[in-house]
Amino acid sequence: MPWLQRTIKLPACQRGFHLITNEIVSAMPEISELSIGQLHIFLQHTSASLTINENADPDVRVDLESSINAIAPENFPYIHTMEGPDDMPAHVKSSLLGASLTVPVTDGRLNLGTWQGIYLAEHRDYATPRRIVLTLQGE
Repeated sequence: MPWLQRTIKLPACQRGFHLITNEIVSAMPEISELSIGQLHIFLQHTSASLTINENADPDVRVDLESSINAIAPENFPYIHTMEGPDDMPAHVKSSLLGASLTVPVTDGRLNLGTWQGIYLAEHRDYATPRRIVLTLQGE
């Protein structure tokens, strides 16, 4: 299979960690045709991020949000404040978690662990829709 790339747009989400594994797989059905490969997932934004974590217990999402807020609190004396008190902490959180993931593809599926899921971490109170570039390669 030649390289395949497409961009998806996720609707605006509230602040927090949102499981998007199904949206990713649905947007790239060609994954099922590969015996081996990889899917690169890139978020085109600086105030949200991507991460892989436990997808079974919803309390994990709550604890992740609480923890990341403690690491980059809104009451820190940031210099960049023109876009509101949640903007610079969102940039810090995005830098900590990252804007891209690479997931192996094995036997027609994402080769995630049993309890792993792909999350969009939204760090703004009033977010915009988010664009994600998916790039698939394999055979």
